[in-house]
Amino acid sequence: MTNTIQKKFKVSSTQLLYQSCPYQATTLFLAGPFLDGLLTNQNVFAFNYTKNVLFFIILSCLISVSVNFSTFLVIGKTSPVTYQVLGHLKTCLVLTFGYVLLHDPFSWHNIFGIGIAVVGMGLYSYTCILESQQKQKETTLALPQIMKDMETDPLLLVDNGGLSQKSTDDATIIPPLWNRSGSGKDF
Repeated sequence: MTNTIQKKFKVSSTQLLYQSCPYQATTLFLAGPFLDGLLTNQNVFAFNYTKNVLFFIILSCLISVSVNFSTFLVIGKTSPVTYQVLGHLKTCLVLTFGYVLLHDPFSWHNIFGIGIAVVGMGLYSYTCILESQQKQKETTLALPQIMKDMETDPLLLVDNGGLSQKSTDDATIIPPLWNRSGSGKDF
């Protein structure tokens, strides 16, 4: 949906994020405390907020804004499929760093899932490279025909800053506006 909206309204990722943030914030502000109370049986407003807790809440908000910005940026510049592949890569990295840094236990289920994700990312990258090479090849093959058409078809050619009106016998050069004598203006 993000990609469709960006292309439909011809907006950048930053513009779309700027326009959607108030709605997201309002929704989370209204639904968040209710869902916290429903799921944890604790009131979010009754919690004892220390300086450390507030620091990590603010840090979490900054990271969230960064994730949102990168999401809109990636989808705007690439495609939703690429974004999904990056999401799987992020999950693999989180599991791997959890094992390496925090010594979380790894199950065969995790290893198998990471393996499938890595193979899928490799196949996706390979397919994208092949598609890009195919498009480049088609463009290269079509370029001589385009150049040939440009040499014979245009009615006006640009020559040394002036327009050259092409006729069958000769080319009449019309000097640019700033170079015409008698124009009465110096540019």
